[in-house]
Amino acid sequence: MTPTLRTERLLLSPYVPADEEDFVALFQDERVSRWMGDGPVPEEEDRALFGRIFTKVYAGDLFDVWAVRRDGELVGHAEIKRTDAVDGHEIVYALAPAAWGAGLGTELARALTAYGFETLGLPEVHATVAAANGASLALLERIGFEHVRDVTEDDGSTTRVLTRRGVAGRVHSAR
Repeated sequence: MTPTLRTERLLLSPYVPADEEDFVALFQDERVSRWMGDGPVPEEEDRALFGRIFTKVYAGDLFDVWAVRRDGELVGHAEIKRTDAVDGHEIVYALAPAAWGAGLGTELARALTAYGFETLGLPEVHATVAAANGASLALLERIGFEHVRDVTEDDGSTTRVLTRRGVAGRVHSAR
């Protein structure tokens, strides 16, 4: 079961059905979705994805997925999951553009990494980032991730695989 996590300014909690409109708005914003998965998709696909969080991910306790809130408002999405792309666990996160530039991405990535090390007991945590996403690459490198290899995608673009080994900073589960 996905626990609730707190950082200095963020609350990471499991989604609730009432989050659907904010989730869809986040993923429909092309400034966000251009860096997620295969890029922007029709709204109905994002609605179906939101539904699968409940019917598959949470129902099957497959991996941890969080709504990211600041001051009660949904400002992002986060997850950590096993992936064969890196033969390990990968952090995935997105913030709404209104939350950019305030250090929240760094706070969020640190929290996910710490959760992987401290709660899941992982020896390393991975991230995959489009080579063109300079802001995310710089953020991850600042918090100790190292570029380990590149993957050429079917469309010819490059995805960078980054890895962090060792123990990260503290994150606290809210009880």
